[in-house]
Parts: sequence; structure tokens; C-alpha cells
Amino acid sequence: MKSYIICGTPRSGSTLLCDLLAATQVAGVPDSFFMRDVDPVWAQTWGLPARGELDAVRYAAGYLAAAITAGTGATGVFGLRLMRESLGDVLAVIDTVYPGLTSDRARLRAAFGEVLFVHLSRQDKLAQAVSLIKAEQTGLWHIGPDGSEVERLSAPQEPRYDFARLRAMVAELQGYDAAWLDWFAEQGIVPLRVEYDSLSADPVAEVARICAALGVAAPVTGALIPGVAKLADAVSADWMRQYWVDVATQG
Repeated sequence: MKSYIICGTPRSGSTLLCDLLAATQVAGVPDSFFMRDVDPVWAQTWGLPARGELDAVRYAAGYLAAAITAGTGATGVFGLRLMRESLGDVLAVIDTVYPGLTSDRARLRAAFGEVLFVHLSRQDKLAQAVSLIKAEQTGLWHIGPDGSEVERLSAPQEPRYDFARLRAMVAELQGYDAAWLDWFAEQGIVPLRVEYDSLSADPVAEVARICAALGVAAPVTGALIPGVAKLADAVSADWMRQYWVDVATQG
């Protein structure tokens, strides 16, 4: 089984990348299957038994198998999106099914075969933090290229600038990226690196790089159309300007 894991952080372009990879119809159907250990929402979607109906090993094995099926779809490739804060969740599931392995990389290999690790990162952490906080506040997480709402998680609210929250989020996102780099080094992993700006500028080219690394057919130019668009707007720009003013005056 060919597999890949998109190792990302929130608002780094992972939804765009997952949608495009799924649209190739040869590179799996990546999604966040391990956000909270064995996710009850996914478990219900897949029609799995309730957690209390099976022992821990059988339940984890069933969840893992269902995740692989969902992330593979009709292709021969399994795709998974994984935020750094969820790494422990997927490892806990695998460790229940395959106990006694001595490294995280060995655990992931036991579950998913040889894995291509794709490190998706966003250099401008302030822009990333602004995007995340605005999404949390407004409830709007993704829009389509035509401006229509694609994903809304709560009722509309006006965004509110919060310097302390922004500063803390920038530090948190920096920490997540640093933690990925440390983990790659610890596990002897050399990931395929994809940067948010490059993905935004030429998404098909970045998808083609991943397909080439997986050994599957690359998309034809013009065949893939991004399903989501940037949410950055004048409010985002105002927040970023104000942030640097506050950094200069407040430290």
C-alpha cells in the first residue's frame, strides 16, 4: 500500500491540498481521521460499533481499518492529514493494535506501509494566526472561488482584533512547526516540503510533485480546479498592520 501523511498546522492550506489530491482520483482521499484518538464523528459516519461494545484492541483495529478504507477510496493510495497536535492520537490507536514497536516511524509503517511525509508549512505565521483567529471568531472556515460559503462551523459574528490572542497564536504556530521539524529529525524522516505560498500560487504544480514522489500519474495542467479560495481581506490586512504597531509600542 502506498501512503502519505500531510504533516501540517491549522490554516496552512491543508484543505486546498487535500481537495486537490482527492480530485486527481489516483492519490487517495486525505482527511483528518485522527483528530481525537478514535473520532466519534468518523466512527458514526463509518457505521462502527459504539466504543463500549468492543474491547480496546478490536475497536482500535476496526477504526484503523475504516480510516484506511476512507483515506484510500477507489485509489491504491492512502492519504492522511495530520496536525502536529494530533500526532499522539494516531500513534495511540496504532500502538493499541501494534504494541511493542520502538519508534513512531515504525508504528506508522506498521499501520500504513511505507509513508511519504509531506511537510506543509506557512512561512508567514502572523498571516496564518490572523486567518485562524478570524475563522474561529466568524465561524467561516472556507469559501469557494466564487465567494460562496463552503464550510461554516458557527453562526456569523464580527471579527474582533485581539493583540494578546494574536501574539499567543503566532507563538503556538511557530511551536507546532518546530515540533514537526524536531520529530522528523528524531525519526530519521526527510519530508517532501510544500510551502503555503507555492501551493497558493501554483497548486497543480505542487500536487504534481507529490504525485511524482508517490509514483502515480500527475494531473494534467488545467484538470484540477481549486475548490477553496483565500479568506484574507481588508480586515486581515488591518489586523496585521495593527499587530506590528502594537509589537513596537508594547513589546
